[in-house]
Amino acid sequence: MKLDILAFGAHPDDVELGCAGTILKEVSLGKKVGIVDLTRGELGTRGTAEIRDEEAKAAAKILGVSVRENLGLRDGFFVNDEKHQLEVIKMIRKYKPEIVLCNAIDDRHIDHGKGSKLVSDACFLSGLMKIETSIDGEKQEAWRPKVVYHYIQWKNITPDFVVDITGFEKKKVEAISAYKTQFYDPDSKEPATPITSKNFFESLNYRAQDLGRLVGKDFAEGFTVERCLAVNSLENLL
Repeated sequence: MKLDILAFGAHPDDVELGCAGTILKEVSLGKKVGIVDLTRGELGTRGTAEIRDEEAKAAAKILGVSVRENLGLRDGFFVNDEKHQLEVIKMIRKYKPEIVLCNAIDDRHIDHGKGSKLVSDACFLSGLMKIETSIDGEKQEAWRPKVVYHYIQWKNITPDFVVDITGFEKKKVEAISAYKTQFYDPDSKEPATPITSKNFFESLNYRAQDLGRLVGKDFAEGFTVERCLAVNSLENLL
């Protein structure tokens, strides 16, 4: 299956929090989108890896993505080395995306920055013919995505561009809410974390509104780039 867009997240829910609105919009435009989670989020304070598996499936259904896979890397302890790069390369070559979305370049959680660099490096290496990979005994062809974009997470990183997600903001929150164990629940008896507060949950909308405000839209999501963006004409900026 060839995908137009492949979104990577260090943990299940990273993609939903960072770029669910963009994914929903692209799917509505007929694009084929997939998600690859690097870990099962087994070190998360609330819930279990098994519960996160089910939550991720539910969120994927809401988003309407074509496929979702989990590489099962060690939450908190995966590194950016050859072994891990090859696992990511296999996914890139399997789905041949034109665009890759991945974690923020710098963030509160150490896995986010690590995941960002791991995926970015793997995207480059995936284009080298002399790196050999295979899945189920079948040799893969080299493939390099055209662009890699990094979504924004906990830290307020200044975006290089934003995507208007007006009209998709409610469904984005619905997809995030599929992770019932992870976010605000006044009846939960489990320990509190930075993402379980009411303020954090409300920030999903007010951050999107603030990014939208900057470009004259109601809601938006921000991304950073690895190289200059090119446009065909100045009208494309409108």
